[in-house]
Amino acid sequence: MTIAFVSADGSVTVPPPIRKALGLENGGRIEFLPFGDGQVVMIAMNLSPSVLKGILPKPDLDCTIEEMVEIAAKRAACSA
Repeated sequence: MTIAFVSADGSVTVPPPIRKALGLENGGRIEFLPFGDGQVVMIAMNLSPSVLKGILPKPDLDCTIEEMVEIAAKRAACSA
């Protein structure tokens, strides 16, 4: 178990083994997700959007970009 301390101003230094495990570097961002039972999950926000490439299959569409724009415009007009 790795322990960190909270300073008087609320700062917490993430211990080196945890930073290394999460791939956090100087200036990195983390998100905290609190649970009602006194636990918190810390998530490293260091992933590039490019890691999401290929996560979803390509849609099987038989329309052009212009047709997609027209469809989007019609739907936007209906929802307004």
